[in-house]
Amino acid sequence: MVYINRDDGAEEQCNTTNTICYFHCDCGYTYMTTVFVYNVAGASPPGPILNYTTVPCCPQNVYVSLVSTETLEVTWPAVRGAELYETLATDGSDTLHCSNTVPICALSDLTCNSLYSVVIRPCSEIRGCNNTCTPKTQETAPCAPEILNLTQVSSSAVQVSWKATNKQANYTVNAFGSASTLTCSSTSTSCGITNLPCGDTYEVSVYATTTVGHSLPSYSITMETGPCCPETLSVEQVTQSMTSVKWSSSKGGWSYITSLSSSRGHAKCHTMDTHCLMGCITCGTNYNVSVEAMSITGHKSLCNYHGFSSSTCCPSGVRLYRMVNNTLRVSWRGSDSVNGYSAELSSNSANYTCRPVLGVSSCDIDSVLCGDTYSVVVAPLTLQGSKVLFCPRRLYSVSCDGNSVGMVIYRGKRSVD
Repeated sequence: MVYINRDDGAEEQCNTTNTICYFHCDCGYTYMTTVFVYNVAGASPPGPILNYTTVPCCPQNVYVSLVSTETLEVTWPAVRGAELYETLATDGSDTLHCSNTVPICALSDLTCNSLYSVVIRPCSEIRGCNNTCTPKTQETAPCAPEILNLTQVSSSAVQVSWKATNKQANYTVNAFGSASTLTCSSTSTSCGITNLPCGDTYEVSVYATTTVGHSLPSYSITMETGPCCPETLSVEQVTQSMTSVKWSSSKGGWSYITSLSSSRGHAKCHTMDTHCLMGCITCGTNYNVSVEAMSITGHKSLCNYHGFSSSTCCPSGVRLYRMVNNTLRVSWRGSDSVNGYSAELSSNSANYTCRPVLGVSSCDIDSVLCGDTYSVVVAPLTLQGSKVLFCPRRLYSVSCDGNSVGMVIYRGKRSVD
């Protein structure tokens, strides 16, 4: 008769005429066995007591969770017979060990975007470790991408490209600005961000997403959009060859290059102000007007505006002649003005004005008072009918011959007041 007693008090027996008995032993217990021999005379004294300890049980309900991008936390319920737990995680190329006396383990510094097989081996000092437990699998978070390049494809769009080692992942690019956040997504290694406002600075980063979760974001790269174009611009001709250009300040603009260009020449100025005085302007010419706004880091935006037409050239050869009946004639040479000319005689005592019909380069002024010095100016007219203000004045003395106009004497030329 064979008796087997378990350390929790359970007992089993085996009665046989052979010299072997089979018992089922559960994991994590210590068993004590002894043998008695029986015959017709009775039972023998008990044989020696033998102890046998089974291996610790495998834990059930093992939970493997991703607590950070490259750290797994493994938990399980405590099992019978275990004095120590060994956790092994392998991704096929590397194996990590973790030993603990409590049923929890953190596996850190794992390889990103890798599938790990995690197994718990409960151990006891007497029987060693149980190597038959079933492993669990868990994938780590995707690897963080690395931005390679930002390429500006237009004033409001940029192409972002990056390097990534993930097997399968979606990628999201974030551009964080002072007033907005813009995004684009891709399953490849580039995508384009559009509708970027002018004159702003963005911090651009990219992160990967898989079914497991998000990667850490890439290191950010600063991106600056081109400055905004000035909203308003005005061009005013101040002399026959000088023009004043003024514009409003623009967001992100640090300096400006203003250009007037035509088939007959061009003028340009570079300034940090919002106005510029430009010379070498040709009269009677249509100009294209543009402003190139530049940021402090060198980003540029080319802004084109309405054209500007310089005024008709001031006439040359202005002369004043005496005619009959107290009449004076003003004549000149000049290119045809599409809007005509205005001739003015002015003195301290009288002012006269005449405007000939188009194509005529002289006009007569009657009833002129003699014995005075007259300022004579002939100027082309604008489309609105006003005269150009920068044509030079010529001085003439008109003497009296009795009560009539006498000699007309040229006294010289003076610039406009």
